[in-house]
Amino acid sequence: MPDQLLFAMEVMLNGLMAGVLYALVALGFVLIFKASGIFNYAQGVMALFAALTLVGLQEGQVPFAHLINAIFGTDIHHFGWHLPALVAIILTIGVMVVLAIIVEKFVLKHLVNQEPIILFMATIGLAYFLEGFGDVMWGSEIKMLDVGLPQGASFWVEENTAWLGGEGFYGFFIDKLDMVAAVVAALLVISLTIFSQYSKQGRALRAVADDHQAALSVGISLRFIWVLVWSIAGFVALVAGIMWGAKSGVQFSLSLIALKALPVLMLGGFTSIPGAIVGGLIIGVGEKLFEFTIGPMVGGATENWFAYVLALLFLVFRPQGLFGEKIIERV
Repeated sequence: MPDQLLFAMEVMLNGLMAGVLYALVALGFVLIFKASGIFNYAQGVMALFAALTLVGLQEGQVPFAHLINAIFGTDIHHFGWHLPALVAIILTIGVMVVLAIIVEKFVLKHLVNQEPIILFMATIGLAYFLEGFGDVMWGSEIKMLDVGLPQGASFWVEENTAWLGGEGFYGFFIDKLDMVAAVVAALLVISLTIFSQYSKQGRALRAVADDHQAALSVGISLRFIWVLVWSIAGFVALVAGIMWGAKSGVQFSLSLIALKALPVLMLGGFTSIPGAIVGGLIIGVGEKLFEFTIGPMVGGATENWFAYVLALLFLVFRPQGLFGEKIIERV
């Protein structure tokens, strides 16, 4: 098999793996949008905050240590113990549930039946608040996240694909962490789709998204639904934060992954959970193949803008995305 074709296949496989990571972030956006009809700008920062909290709990870091030391002149940073990864993850899930309750109580409760743009602006404010709060609580330095996930090249994949090429081809390079992320994303999509389509809470969630007042009139607790969906979105943010944090370290640039989720949502549709995965895969494969084939002709760095150009084309010709619901309103 020609070397160029083999390299293109390897690029495509790595694009699929990168697309899964994009899709994990997009899932949180879809959940919030399905429940409230708004785009949650804070989802990327929630992934960052969850990852910061996980590392801080795992390493036994004292919350607000820098602030405490500045006020009282102390020099404390750690409790002196380390938590197992599983315990730290469970505690972080609890923190994200508490965050969901606080967001509902102090933000969403006061914005029932308001215009979507008002709710959207509220999530922008929430994003900047969480980013600053995470900085004060856990510090701004880059942190290493280790929860026992396998990393590095998969030798099994290399050994079982080496036969495709000649003597200079050693097999496809696929990161083990990306393979784990693909499995986790598949399980999340299946679970969330079943929850959304077949559970009582899932049907209530869709009713709330359609009309807040109508949902309230038939006995649906708007406050409970919002706490539930923001808790689930917080869990998805934690999963995304673990995958991205383990891959590139927990740093404040992690919040920018929300921007890469935008084209994913535009392709897959803002209301489709499977669409988030399909959109992520299209973006991941598309940007890698475009960089591989066209990048050298235009000076490279096409990965920075290819996804947004593709999303723009979808907005022009199919604004609801591949799997999104076409909204028709009577006037």
